[in-house]
Amino acid sequence: MRRLKGAEHLIETLFQRSGAPILQPYRGYAEPGHLVLQGRVLSAVRRDAPDPDQSRWTNFKEMASLFFTSEVADVSVVAEDGIAQSNAEGYVTLRLPRPEQAQGWVTVDAELTDAPETRVPMPALVPHPEARFGVISDIDDTMMMTGAHSLARNLWTTFTGNALTRQIFPDSKTLMDRLSDHARNPVYYVSSSPWNLHSFLDKVFTRADLVAGPMFLRDLGISEDSVVGASHQDHKGAAVDTILAANPELTFFLLGDTGQKDAQVYRDAVKRHPDRIQAVLLREPVARSKRAALEALLEIEAMGVPTYHGRNFSDLPDRVLPGVAEAQQ
Repeated sequence: MRRLKGAEHLIETLFQRSGAPILQPYRGYAEPGHLVLQGRVLSAVRRDAPDPDQSRWTNFKEMASLFFTSEVADVSVVAEDGIAQSNAEGYVTLRLPRPEQAQGWVTVDAELTDAPETRVPMPALVPHPEARFGVISDIDDTMMMTGAHSLARNLWTTFTGNALTRQIFPDSKTLMDRLSDHARNPVYYVSSSPWNLHSFLDKVFTRADLVAGPMFLRDLGISEDSVVGASHQDHKGAAVDTILAANPELTFFLLGDTGQKDAQVYRDAVKRHPDRIQAVLLREPVARSKRAALEALLEIEAMGVPTYHGRNFSDLPDRVLPGVAEAQQ
């Protein structure tokens, strides 16, 4: 494992871009009593404007550079009365008092200590007080066309496209608009994609006018115990637990696909959180779903939670959208 970390450091050095540390903000969220601001301290961030006609080789170089970041550890980040240190991978989390009467996107200015020129607004989503439920959704092959069920296709799609060429499923946008009910119901995105892609994904979502929400992505750094951080199931399961704990008064719709292990992740979530899940909706990226996914869906149904799996999210049966029509009246 030490050799892998050494190789990681060598590759990162080749891609490294020097410069003073900056703070890269991520979309944060709210929990009872607090705003949770998230970001990363880096020595530089690529800010090239994508071109829909640029070559795949150019796309590859720009995407690859996102994965070899120059993170800065042990830097203090301050926001209002809060302060936190960046960890070994540059990540930082600030918990601040949640403003009374706040709702929707709340932004708080944050900066590196003694470096006011690094000040950036850090956003956090505070659910609307009249929210009826929340939505937790996977990204790849659920919201965005990726081919994540095939490693080769996933890598090709990821590294040869850019923020102007990647596409959101039209039926996913329609469903998310319906579920969010004009942003009254909060939306959260849970993905095994790395945090390095946060800004890229945000650009894709913004261009497609997809409902914005906090993202729970994965650290793919090499540690003493793991090559790629937490596993797909462990990461997504922990993220679902965090979101439900942050919104103890809400039930949730879970969206995903059958190409990976979303069915198993959501089955286990239903077991841990009875009466908190309204329905599980999974896209089928290929014509035939894996047997393990179908078995997990049957287990979810047996626990009294409606499920759906199909090639798209158009014309969903009413039984898998309980409470949606009433919430939109």
